[in-house]
Amino acid sequence: MRTLAVVGGGAIGLAVAWRAAEAGWQVTLFDPAVGSGASWVAGGMLAPLSEGWPGEDRVLEFGAAALARWPEFAARLESASGAEVFVADETLTVALDGADAADLRTVADWVGGHGHELRVLDRAGVRELEPALARTVRAGLLAAAEPAIDNRRLLDGLRHAVAVAGVELRAEEVTDLDALAFDQIVLAAGAASARLWPGLPVRPVKGEILRLRHRPGAAPAPRRVIRARVHGRPVYLVPRRDGIVVGATQYEAGFDTAVTVAGVRDLIADAEAVLPGIGEYELAEAAAGSRPGSPDNLPLIGRLTDRVIAATGHGRNGMLTVPLTVDAVLSLLSGAVLPEAEAADPQRFSTTPEAPSLSTAGGVR
Repeated sequence: MRTLAVVGGGAIGLAVAWRAAEAGWQVTLFDPAVGSGASWVAGGMLAPLSEGWPGEDRVLEFGAAALARWPEFAARLESASGAEVFVADETLTVALDGADAADLRTVADWVGGHGHELRVLDRAGVRELEPALARTVRAGLLAAAEPAIDNRRLLDGLRHAVAVAGVELRAEEVTDLDALAFDQIVLAAGAASARLWPGLPVRPVKGEILRLRHRPGAAPAPRRVIRARVHGRPVYLVPRRDGIVVGATQYEAGFDTAVTVAGVRDLIADAEAVLPGIGEYELAEAAAGSRPGSPDNLPLIGRLTDRVIAATGHGRNGMLTVPLTVDAVLSLLSGAVLPEAEAADPQRFSTTPEAPSLSTAGGVR
């Protein structure tokens, strides 16, 4: 039987391991803390359309292809694990001033020109859909095709699925890919991927999120994902069964995952500007993670050598791109390239080396 090592146990690594095992590979997944890191600290938005912007054609195309795969992927995971991951069906982006309202119309026109429907709403239209939002909201952009998932339910489901599929989990840190005696290796180590493949253009981007728990008497959580920009800062509110996830700050801070007072302050203030009743919620958790960023906001999915495949650099769209990444990696393992993922080929960066300088020392620990 063909052997596969998956290095990294976040959502991407778990999903690749699960589907590869189902496809007949003997899979071993290496991660000292499976299901942690950026995958644990996520909002779960699947919003490639409402986040679109003129000029980012490849990002929109890749994101839309990923979004289209989510219904089948979620149904398959539910069948394998019982996990129901969707928590919202639509995304509503709101504007608090005239400039942001103009931007919503720009996005709607540009995304619509690429064949995707977004609907611009006036103040009354927004309040009809989400009456608890602030009266200062001037306009909205409804993406009826953009749902959201609960990232932690996803991780629980994937853990169950890999166990059923026979994946071996090894709680060990890999320090040298060359020391792994497997037929194929998938590098899915997120922001740490460049440590294992020197020169790979992946960097950590810090993001802080809050989890707010609903209390008796507090305003109900929105039924949709709510996105906005407050004082130039992006903020989102994603419903959960027991409350809301509020995110997310974005800093170039290396691998620092300490939650800062300023980050919590800004998230609460910005969220309250959009949903005034949020002050009555319980602050249940504040957390930070290191998203794996790339220079052009597209992930790195493709062959680095005839034995090593990269599946990293997903940035803030890690949850969105799970199904497409899995399909792309499975295609590569079978000797083909998935057309929808060609834009993510890591060789598009001239700084990406053909092979790292790996010593025979180190290995797995």
